[in-house]
Amino acid sequence: MGRPTTTGNRTRATRVGTFLAIVSVLVMVSGCADFTDQDRAKDAGAFSANNESAAKKEQPRPSPTEPPAPPPPGPCVDPDPAVIATCLASTAAVLPGDDQGDVTVVAERTTGKIITTKRFGPQRVLATAPVDASGDGGLIAFAFSPTYSQDRLIYALITTPSDNRIVRLAPGDVPKPILVGIPKGATGNMGSMYFRSPAELVVATGNAGDPAAAASPSSLAGKILSVTSFRSDANPRPRVLASGLGSNVSLCPSSASGTLYFADQGSTEDRLQVLESSGPKVLWTWPDQPQIAGCAATSGAIYVSTTRTQHIEVLNEPTRQKPAITPPAVVLEKRYGALGRMVALDNGILQFATVNKEYGNPVSTDDRVVKWLPPSSTEDRT
Repeated sequence: MGRPTTTGNRTRATRVGTFLAIVSVLVMVSGCADFTDQDRAKDAGAFSANNESAAKKEQPRPSPTEPPAPPPPGPCVDPDPAVIATCLASTAAVLPGDDQGDVTVVAERTTGKIITTKRFGPQRVLATAPVDASGDGGLIAFAFSPTYSQDRLIYALITTPSDNRIVRLAPGDVPKPILVGIPKGATGNMGSMYFRSPAELVVATGNAGDPAAAASPSSLAGKILSVTSFRSDANPRPRVLASGLGSNVSLCPSSASGTLYFADQGSTEDRLQVLESSGPKVLWTWPDQPQIAGCAATSGAIYVSTTRTQHIEVLNEPTRQKPAITPPAVVLEKRYGALGRMVALDNGILQFATVNKEYGNPVSTDDRVVKWLPPSSTEDRT
């Protein structure tokens, strides 16, 4: 797999900027796009820390253009200024909703809702899909159409009673299947997706609890797939970019270099890998299995979030000049509880979601999305 060209990166940045502007407006004015039981029958087929022994808090970078909004009353107000979404159901994928990271778009895994909101702002439902949320299934991942400003389409990876599948969501319509037959399991359903170009959706699937299926060429489980057909009828089998993935697979493309990194949980270790033209290459492993749940690449660094150890850890992004990987350093520890998916902005800010309702000790404002600026390489990472 080759890296995108500079022109391709510039085009992607333009699309992302357009989408972020649209979502920022939607936070203020959008309504719900839900699907009723009748539609689904159609053939169209006060804050307390989670761990009191946590290290001291880093302060978020204040916005130079917007004065802080006064906190409204209510049980879902978290006084931590880094928290930008509260009182969510158990979360899955998260994406930034503006260029500064003040707005977030987050998937509620168990309800099938894609929600956009900001600190003290209303929660707006952009779309909803009917899902089977048993085990770790449900609304797993989503990606906005490259032409979202015109078509308002969202693509989602969801669990149904029979399989995991990719569907297309449109306002006021039922979900339309794009790729069906991805194996589901009691565990191992969590995956990830993003548009690498307007014509290619890259999708990572979990192994559905079956390592043999992940290794099998005939199965769509435990794979990184290249989806290029988006019709709502029978589609060709997608191209397989990588096999043998474990559970809870997260993709973290680097917008600067065009490199695709990904993390997963194997049977004996958690792993961070890079997808090269010759195939996957392991960059680092965690034999203690901290349960890596998210990864993000920005500003020459790769970050991973963990559920069991409640960390964010950082590694250097390898380059031709400095190809060696240094051991990961913990940059955030046990402040927000169990961590799930994360995403990076080009300005170095991260957004990450908690999964305390499923795997941690929830507080009154869980589950949450946090906007966080990591310490620079010259700052103390303890």
